[in-house]
Amino acid sequence: MSDNSSNQMWGGRFAAGPDAIMEAINASIGFDKRLAAQDIAGSRAHAAMLAATGIISDSDAETIREGLLTVLSEIDSGTFAFSTALEDIHMNVEARLKEIVGEPAGRLHTARSRNDQVATDFKLWVRDQFDAMEGGLLALLRALVDQAEAGADWVMPGFTHLQTAQPVTWGHHMMAYVEMFGRDLSRCRDARARMNESPLGAAALAGTGFAIDRHMTAEALGFARPAANSLDAVSDRDFALEFLSVASICAMHLSRFAEELVIWSSAQFRFVALSDRFSTGSSIMPQKKNPDAAELIRAKIGRIFGANVALMTVMKGLPLAYSKDMQEDKEQVFDAADNLMLALAAMEGMVKDMQANVAALEAAASAGFSTATDLADWLVRETGLPFREAHHVTGTLVAMAEKKGCDLPDLSLDEMQSVSASITEGIYDVLGVHNSVASRLSYGGTAPTRVREQVMRWKEILA
Repeated sequence: MSDNSSNQMWGGRFAAGPDAIMEAINASIGFDKRLAAQDIAGSRAHAAMLAATGIISDSDAETIREGLLTVLSEIDSGTFAFSTALEDIHMNVEARLKEIVGEPAGRLHTARSRNDQVATDFKLWVRDQFDAMEGGLLALLRALVDQAEAGADWVMPGFTHLQTAQPVTWGHHMMAYVEMFGRDLSRCRDARARMNESPLGAAALAGTGFAIDRHMTAEALGFARPAANSLDAVSDRDFALEFLSVASICAMHLSRFAEELVIWSSAQFRFVALSDRFSTGSSIMPQKKNPDAAELIRAKIGRIFGANVALMTVMKGLPLAYSKDMQEDKEQVFDAADNLMLALAAMEGMVKDMQANVAALEAAASAGFSTATDLADWLVRETGLPFREAHHVTGTLVAMAEKKGCDLPDLSLDEMQSVSASITEGIYDVLGVHNSVASRLSYGGTAPTRVREQVMRWKEILA
């Protein structure tokens, strides 16, 4: 077989040869055009600084500013023609700027490199994603707090190992997720504050000999300060990794809640009814109402985890400073951010719409000897039995009730006293599920009064 025919076999879309392959592997415009607004914002700040420091004239800076606004307008309106031959968003914008304003466009790139330019653009974009994530989390937290307040008294089973453990309140369960997503909110804000340093002016890697004002550009772009080391500034992608790490933990929490909603909405549990807006029917089984939104949220974590691992792998072997490998930093983050925001919005919608089946929750809470621990605790408090002995007595009573096919509160006092003579009528005050949850008054406990305290605390936080 000739070399030419072999080339045709593997060439495919690259039949034009090595030049086409290199253009395709080198170009990033197919995805980094999402950075257009950030790129133009950075260029406007840079041009204004160059004029303020006397590096370019005021008239050139004004011409550049107006030209960049024209480019942004074209991109926003969809009339801008992106070119793969120009590789990336930076060169596409600069080339079009030159077509619009001519010679002054060539002065825009004074005292900067694509290295600090892309780091700045990407940081600005990721910072926007942290802000969007904060907004999504706040909306979800408010929806959960509303559910907790509505159901502070509703009794449901608490589980360990997905086995009935002790009764809890619906409000307490909702507030558990408030704490989890509250930590996500804290991580989001913490990471945003740490990343808010401007790379602009670090140039290729060593800084620049021009008398630029990096504090001016940092302030113009909303950064707290310029990055302190030019080598680090152009080679750092910790901000993207932190976003993916924070997003991964948040997605894991979303997935755990989604799993519960899938279980709770099943015919076997009937704990909640999800609205039609976040469910679908079956193509063949007319009785089905599938929790598709919850299932898709549960699946999104794979993409977000994958993005985290992928970027960590890209970065792990790179010497300082910039390497072309870092072009592979964006697509993963773009995809993760899109899917995280979609999952947050869908979960907020489901939480706002879902209706708890209070009767089914209470019936389930009463099953499975869920107040056995209350019985053991009562024996310790009221009769002075050591806990291990109380545990044994309780286990014997559970076996007795199981054999009779009844629950613990249904055993007579005589039956209970046949196991432990120290048991009195007062035992019945703790055996009902409502009595059980009301007694859990320790800080952070499931008692309705404690739940309402936490609801009020979080309302103040979210206000």
